Amino acid sequence: MKWPNLKHLHYLVTLHQEQHFHRAAQRCNVSQSTLSTAIQNLEEHFGSQLLEREHKTFVFTSLGLDVVERSKILLQEAGELVEFAQNAGNWQRGKLKLGVIPTIAPFLFEGMIGAFKAFLPDIALELQEDTTEHLLQQLTDGKLDLLILALPMETPGCKQMVLGHDPFHLIAHKDLASELPDPLDISSLPKKSIFLLQQEHCMTGHAVSACNLQHSDQVSSLAASSLYTLVQLANSKLGYTFLPELALNQEILDHTELKAFAAEKEAYREIGLVWRSGTTRMQLFRRIGEVLSPLLPIPTLK
Repeated sequence: MKWPNLKHLHYLVTLHQEQHFHRAAQRCNVSQSTLSTAIQNLEEHFGSQLLEREHKTFVFTSLGLDVVERSKILLQEAGELVEFAQNAGNWQRGKLKLGVIPTIAPFLFEGMIGAFKAFLPDIALELQEDTTEHLLQQLTDGKLDLLILALPMETPGCKQMVLGHDPFHLIAHKDLASELPDPLDISSLPKKSIFLLQQEHCMTGHAVSACNLQHSDQVSSLAASSLYTLVQLANSKLGYTFLPELALNQEILDHTELKAFAAEKEAYREIGLVWRSGTTRMQLFRRIGEVLSPLLPIPTLK
C-alpha cells in the first residue's frame, strides 16, 4: 500500500481551517500552486474528490471533511512520535503548548512557571491565554497540547482531569457590606445589583449555577471583560460581584475598600486539565496534574 504524504495532509487540514487557498499557502510557507497541486495529488491518491471547485470558490466534499478529521488525528500522532523520538523516549522532556483561560491565567501563571522549573525543568513551556471556545478549537486543530479550563464543561473528543475546587466569594464594598443579611442570602440582593463577566467567559455560567443566580433580574446588564473590571465596579459601590478564591489569594482586592464573603458551601468551579483523546503523553499530563493541583485553593487530585 502506498501511504499518503503527511505534508500534503497538513496542507489539506490548513486549507480547511483557512477556507482560502492563498491564506492556507501563506501559513504553510508554500506557493498557492504548490498547495493546489498537493491537494490534487491527494485526490489522485485516494481516487476520490476532496473538494468541489467552481471558478475561484470551493467546498469540501463529505469525504473531504472525513479525511480532514482523520488527518488531524494522524498529524497529531505523527508530531507526538517525532517529539518522543527527538527526546529519546523521555516523556519529561520536550515542548508543551499550554492554553489557559483569562480567569485563571493571571492568578496561576507565576506559581505554575515556578512549579515547572522545579519539577519538570526539561519541558519547554509555551503559554497562551484565550477564551475557552478559542482554546478548545486550537486544541482540536493541534495547535495546543493541553488546556487548563474551568469545569464542568463539555469537551467533545477530549479527556479531562479535575485538579481542584475554586470557591466563589461574594464581593461587596465595606459600606454596602453592612447591609447584607446574616446569614448571607444571595436571593435577597437588589435587582440589577450583581456584576458578572461577558458571556464568552465560562466563569459567568459557573457563577450563575454555583451561586444560585438563576434569577436573571438580579444580574446587571453591564457585563465586564475581566475580573479586574469587576473589582472596579464593586469598588465604585455600584453593586456586588463574585470572584474565585484563586484570584483573592493573589491579592486582587489589595488597595480597594472591598470585602469578601464566602458563598454557599457548594459554590465553586472546578479547575482541570483537558487534552485530546488518544494522546501518547498521558504520563506527562498526569505529572503536570500532580504538580499543579497543590497550587489551587482546594486540591482534589488523588
